[in-house]
Amino acid sequence: MKFIMENKFRNKTGIIILAAGSSSRLGSPKQLLKYKESTLLKNTISQASKVSSAFIIVVTGSEAEIIEKEFNTEEILFSFNPDWQNGMSSSIIKGIEELLHFNPDCEQCILAVCDQPFVTSFVFENLIRESNKNQKGMAASAYSETLGTPVLFHKKYFQELLKLKGQEGAKKLIKKHLDDVISVPFEKGNIDIDTEDDYSQLISFDK
Repeated sequence: MKFIMENKFRNKTGIIILAAGSSSRLGSPKQLLKYKESTLLKNTISQASKVSSAFIIVVTGSEAEIIEKEFNTEEILFSFNPDWQNGMSSSIIKGIEELLHFNPDCEQCILAVCDQPFVTSFVFENLIRESNKNQKGMAASAYSETLGTPVLFHKKYFQELLKLKGQEGAKKLIKKHLDDVISVPFEKGNIDIDTEDDYSQLISFDK
């Protein structure tokens, strides 16, 4: 586990990148798929790192050692989730627990995944900006007539996030508290990588 520099703990926004899945439909770790002379995970981390008001936690699980070897920085906290096979909720819980452990005064966090290739620092910053401007407890990315990741949660929802189970994710809370959600457009947010066909289309699109 690598530790975030001390001054990062004072930041009020955490970005938790969920990167623990086994990529069973793909057959190889999607986190390490080559993309833009980098990888999907490195791209997500790079964009998150541009958000000056945030620190980053990456939750790993399957192939954790291989994934973490790709990085050599103390700017990011890698946190291994031993229960990753129990579903996405376990990784969300692990990320929130680490956030509260290292920065109990954190005001909000953004949950992100590693397989949305078109995520940018602007997407993260826009969630923070719109949440603050509209005084909403959640700011969710809007694409393909749905709300999803990346999604920002005010600290008042941390305890509910810690109670998620199995495959439950952020959408459960979004649906439950729709009156406290601001939707933030994310162009191409519907594009994620789950299969070889998805990846082939991404590479073709990016050429």
